[in-house]
Amino acid sequence: MPKIVRFYQVGGPEQLKLEESASRPPGAGEVKLRVQAVGLNRGELMYLHGQYLEPTKPPSRIGYEAAGIVEAVGPNVDKSWIGKRVSTIPGFSMARYGVLGEEAIVLASSLGEYPAELSTVQAAAIWMQYMTAYGAIVAFGNVQVGDTVVIPAASSSVGLAALQIVKGEGATVIATTRTSKKRDELMALGADHVIATDEEDLVKRVKELTSGKGARLTFDPVAGPAVEQLAEAASNHGIIFEYGALSMQPTPFPLMPALMKGLTIRGYTLMEITSEPRLLEPAKRYIHERLKDGRFKPKIAKTFPLAQVVEAYKYMESNEQVGKVVITVE
Repeated sequence: MPKIVRFYQVGGPEQLKLEESASRPPGAGEVKLRVQAVGLNRGELMYLHGQYLEPTKPPSRIGYEAAGIVEAVGPNVDKSWIGKRVSTIPGFSMARYGVLGEEAIVLASSLGEYPAELSTVQAAAIWMQYMTAYGAIVAFGNVQVGDTVVIPAASSSVGLAALQIVKGEGATVIATTRTSKKRDELMALGADHVIATDEEDLVKRVKELTSGKGARLTFDPVAGPAVEQLAEAASNHGIIFEYGALSMQPTPFPLMPALMKGLTIRGYTLMEITSEPRLLEPAKRYIHERLKDGRFKPKIAKTFPLAQVVEAYKYMESNEQVGKVVITVE
């Protein structure tokens, strides 16, 4: 029987159990995936803690982003998928379709073929990060040459994907991180400027770096009280995309800066892209093309074997990584 990861009560990574589970055939609209690697995401930690957009209902599987080979398809699914190397595009229910394990049943609509130039580890580190960043920065933010974009928590996999997208579109990146420990690596990865927010005045530095104009776009997964500083650092008619809640603190609405500057402060999730075929297909093409020709290259922070799943999530929880944490399954 294949081994899968499941948890039985809400809590930290120590709740995750690696256990054998009976295999089942895919149903209508589903495929069976032989998993080779799984990329970890912070949304999974929030789900595990009962703090995610999707209600947590233990016992539950976990995991969004798998790379593997399609072994079987269910009714109403194109049989040509069988044998293809694919990775999963998040946007589905983890409770129903969690992918962390040796085998996963997933929706055929969540599959994306990846360029042959990528390894399976890299393939497990593409769709969540690049598509999340693409949706806000390109599809909705309409980033332009000459724009300045502030990227908080820039050392995360999504932050680094956003950095690559912004640079590829000819705009300027101001990456933020809490301390200067990751400054050199972020600069080496392409950031134009890095602000260590525990050591520097964010608003003052952004104004200095933009000749007083502020940043037109901000792509923020943290939220909480720091949104007030991001609003002060934004330009007139700037847009702040809030796509996460890592601070886990209440998020005030910065009324006065919003009124004075005509700011847009917008909640955003990947599901806005994945739930709309008219948005999803161009997003897939945009990402696939740039992965294939090397303009995009996923940064892998560290890999762990499946048996060390608890340690892998603890490492991600530590915030020590720069890039994606990936679990290898074979």
